Amino acid sequence: MAGMKKLISFIKKHYDILAYLFFGGLTTVVNYVIYLPCLNWLQLSASVSNVIAWVFAVAFAFLTNKPFVFKSRDWSARVVWPELVKFVGCRVSSGALETLILLVSVDILGGNGNLWKLITSVLVIIINYFGSKLLVFKNRASK
Repeated sequence: MAGMKKLISFIKKHYDILAYLFFGGLTTVVNYVIYLPCLNWLQLSASVSNVIAWVFAVAFAFLTNKPFVFKSRDWSARVVWPELVKFVGCRVSSGALETLILLVSVDILGGNGNLWKLITSVLVIIINYFGSKLLVFKNRASK
C-alpha cells in the first residue's frame, strides 16, 4: 500500500513530463508509421519522407498534447487558433532542423535513413517539449 501511494505521488509530481513522454512516444509511433514506409517502400528521399510524416505527427501531437499534457481544455476558436499557430511554429523549427539533418546525413552523405531518423527523433522530442511548455501552453501548464 505504501508503494502505491509513492507511485501516485510520483505520478502527480511529474505528471507533465510523464504525460509528455507517453504522448510523445505515441507521436513518434505515428511519425515512424508514416516515415518508414515512405522511405523504405515508396523509396522517397529521407527528407521528403520526413516532411510527410511530420504533418501527421504534428496534427496528432497537438490533439493529444493540448488536453492531456498541458491541460488546455478550452477548444474555443479564440484559444485554439493562437495555440495551434504557436504549436505549429515551434514544430516547424524542430521539423526543419530534423529534415535538414536527414537531408545532409542520408540524402547527401548516404547514411542509413532508419538510424538517422532515430537519432534526430531524440533531439526533436527534447526541443518540442521545451517549446510547447515554455512558448505554447505556458499559461496552462502551471495550472
